[in-house]
Amino acid sequence: MATATTEIGAASYAVPETTTAPKRDYPGALVVVEGIDGSGKSTQLYLLKRWLEIGGYRLHFTEWNSSPLVKSATRRGKQRRLLTPTTFSLLHAADFADRCERQILPLLQGGYLVLADRYVYTAFARDAARGCSPHWLRNLYSFAPVPDITFYFRAPLDVAVNRIVAGRPKLKYYEAGMDLGISLDRAESFRIFQERILSNYDQMVQTDRFVLMDGTMRVNQLQKQMRRIVTERVNLEPFAPKKTPKKK
Repeated sequence: MATATTEIGAASYAVPETTTAPKRDYPGALVVVEGIDGSGKSTQLYLLKRWLEIGGYRLHFTEWNSSPLVKSATRRGKQRRLLTPTTFSLLHAADFADRCERQILPLLQGGYLVLADRYVYTAFARDAARGCSPHWLRNLYSFAPVPDITFYFRAPLDVAVNRIVAGRPKLKYYEAGMDLGISLDRAESFRIFQERILSNYDQMVQTDRFVLMDGTMRVNQLQKQMRRIVTERVNLEPFAPKKTPKKK
């Protein structure tokens, strides 16, 4: 398989030029949204979720770093600032593995449409920006099902950063990438950290079959586009409510 060389900081690595299409050994479907903070992905997934729920479709929603089994350990590590890039990555991997085994896979096998706010690509982008080996990360998450659609919401760095900074009184320590020693100023550290993550996401557009979405479009226009792509690429009929026959 052909490879391409890309860079994160001073390190370079090879990634495959193409990836295989999802293996459909289950009746369900998996739709994922990715993007840096402030890209608008969560808003769009919420709107898609509500639209499908109103239509009575059988679905499940899951989000990054939400396993109750791991959440408390992650919170304690953040509070005490004890997390190294590797331990932080492993906690997120444990969180994902727990949700994958208890929620994502069983529901896909049970014929559900699963919507995920962030998926393994968050680790590939964010943990690599913290210095973790991209090959190590790919191997760590190799058990994850390949999504049917991965929407990548891309907004210019300044637009995304301004959305976050304007909406929060203070950036959190790890959120801002302060553990990397990039800058003593949290806002500046956050911007540089997000720039690294954005670069990593951009490098996955082709290799991981992302559907590129313009994060600067109006919310309603972007949602119409998202719904159209979902209906074109996923057969929603198996997830629709069963019609009851009319009584004669």
